[in-house]
Amino acid sequence: MRNTITVLSVLGLLLFAGGVTLAAENPVDAVKKACNTELTTFCKGVKPGDGRVLACLYAFEDRVSDKCTFAVYNAAAELEQAINALKFAASQCKDDLLKYCGDVQVGEGRGLACLEKNEKTVSQACKDALKQTGLKK
Repeated sequence: MRNTITVLSVLGLLLFAGGVTLAAENPVDAVKKACNTELTTFCKGVKPGDGRVLACLYAFEDRVSDKCTFAVYNAAAELEQAINALKFAASQCKDDLLKYCGDVQVGEGRGLACLEKNEKTVSQACKDALKQTGLKK
């Protein structure tokens, strides 16, 4: 579960701050739902943020239900898939980002907004990557 904690705490912030999700249900909400008993029993006083809740679940992993464990691993897999999609899109759009969006502050979807603003001049490889990853419809 330790690798899962690292993936969720680091990548979760990156992805959900930007609003990127691949599943119908937000993985964080799925974990909260599946781990409700554990969260209200073992981790009730834990302040969310910086991976503290996941660290709490890890500390009590011998008492965490299979349902909760599966939800945490499933969320980690979904986050990993989303990160891979973002990495692919970023690699395909690197030149376009540098050329058209070099002065744009990174984060909160500003890079994607810049690419959309410059859609007519952005490379076809970048456009295709954005479509393939679901970042653009």
